[in-house]
Amino acid sequence: MSRTDVVRAIEQSGVVAVIRLKDAGKLRSVVDALIEGGVTAMEVTMTVPGAVGLIEQLAKDLPSGFQLGAGTVLDPETARQVILAGATYLVSPVLNLPTIELAHRYDVAVMPGCFTPTEILTAWQAGADVVKVFPATTLGPGYIKDVKAPLPQIKLMPTGGVTLTNAGEWIAAGACAVGVGSNLVDARALAANDFAAIANNARTVVASVAAARAKA
Repeated sequence: MSRTDVVRAIEQSGVVAVIRLKDAGKLRSVVDALIEGGVTAMEVTMTVPGAVGLIEQLAKDLPSGFQLGAGTVLDPETARQVILAGATYLVSPVLNLPTIELAHRYDVAVMPGCFTPTEILTAWQAGADVVKVFPATTLGPGYIKDVKAPLPQIKLMPTGGVTLTNAGEWIAAGACAVGVGSNLVDARALAANDFAAIANNARTVVASVAAARAKA
């Protein structure tokens, strides 16, 4: 898939699961639970032990149409590693222009993290496919609406502060998708190996996004 196709698929799904695990051995079970719950895009962050190898393993047998990304990609060297491992898009908490350039050399979508309107516009002008608004915890959905008013052409994906039930509010405010981490992959559920709870969380956030779009 081209990077345009990948972005379109992520926009259609509306939810990107952000995976940060201390026990990498649980990753496959988490992925299966997310798929069961209707999530079709996720990023494995570079903070997960052995993340590059895990991406390579997952890329071989994920269902068709599932978008596997790499998160916390801070530099072009790491970007190249995860692209060769099979990541179809890159996500970062920061704006690094050489990483955007490297990703596009491979026709891979890239979503740099930005906070201010100036950073957001800089990222978009540099070719970002989606701008990750991060950390969105203290901003709220109103921030997305305010930024989209003068910059309607920019695709924004808030991460941080997105919960299972408020995901739709971010979509209604103009976000093209939302990134959801610990609220989706709950630490207590992980500790108890309660992957059914993670699947239920996935269903809830997917339903929140769908409900918001139905009202639009």
